[in-house]
Amino acid sequence: MPDQSNATRDVAADVAADVNAVAALAEPTRRRLYDVVVEARRGLTRDEVAEAVGLPRNTAAFHLDRLTEEGLLTATFERRTGRSGPGAGRPAKIYARAKQDVAVSLPPRHYGLAGELLAAAVEDSERTGEPVRECLARHAWDRGHDLAEGGLAAALARSGYEPFEEDGALVLANCPFHDLSTRHTELVCGMNLRLMEGLLDAVGEEGMRARLDPSPGRCCVRLEPGGE
Repeated sequence: MPDQSNATRDVAADVAADVNAVAALAEPTRRRLYDVVVEARRGLTRDEVAEAVGLPRNTAAFHLDRLTEEGLLTATFERRTGRSGPGAGRPAKIYARAKQDVAVSLPPRHYGLAGELLAAAVEDSERTGEPVRECLARHAWDRGHDLAEGGLAAALARSGYEPFEEDGALVLANCPFHDLSTRHTELVCGMNLRLMEGLLDAVGEEGMRARLDPSPGRCCVRLEPGGE
């Protein structure tokens, strides 16, 4: 049975980082500064942000740097005088919205992954005439392979399944596609099963198999001994 402790700690650290980032926006001043930078649709200097919100430059700089540390903004340096070389002055620190997404969902949900797989299946079906469900099964299997980095426990924890051991099996306490699975159970659970089968194949867990075992409050897939 794979060790889950390190994987669980890594996921907890990632969640904590996202929570901290979102919490940073709960502070009213930081939220105002963040909104000014986002609405500008271009990089702004500390002076420009401070003037826009009516704060002292040092206060604005403190909060802008905190937002940068939390991954919500990026900071670069550039000269805005149009001059370079000696006498051109010090580069200004420019703040812009960070490109990466920051979101917190407790328990973890990954509807973007489901949407991506379903969209790819529909496109394949339209191009080839193959049934959508067959295309979806193939894409889910392939994505299971893509998730396999770091081994089974790490992949499951990173993907939000919250695995735990029970009677020699790995039970998945959380379904990352929960809302979708309650409305489109057969389609989404079938996709989830193929995703787990692809993952097991990629990590070489030949002694385990994935099977559908819907239970209240758990993922519909269970990983248990019995693979060939």
